Amino acid sequence: MRYGTLINRVKAAIIDFLVIMGLVLLVSTILSKFGNVPDFVRVILFILIFILYDPLLTSTIGATIGHLFLGLRIRRSNDEDRKIIFPIAIVRFILKALLGWISLLTISVLKKKKAIHDLVAGSVVLQSTDD
Repeated sequence: MRYGTLINRVKAAIIDFLVIMGLVLLVSTILSKFGNVPDFVRVILFILIFILYDPLLTSTIGATIGHLFLGLRIRRSNDEDRKIIFPIAIVRFILKALLGWISLLTISVLKKKKAIHDLVAGSVVLQSTDD
């Protein structure tokens, strides 16, 4: 089994950032067509995009768009054939967001290349073997 490398995980994060910015721009453009949309509605929608993007995709398809593009998949550590569930994906995302790059420090030293947020969530990032 191959595990996601630090460089591929960073590349995936950059792609995901660009996708999120694209979603924010799309939602902003759509909202501008409705005239006077209250600011709190805009703020709520943008927060939902930022908070739900990673956990929703990780728990439903097993990868974010950035992960998919780079052949990465997020799975359960104890059953690498199964995706993580939504509540665990939320915990994983929150810890990843709070720790930032610090969470990635363990990838290079651990056998399964787990980040700190993977250790806590019981997840592992797999690299497809056809890359």
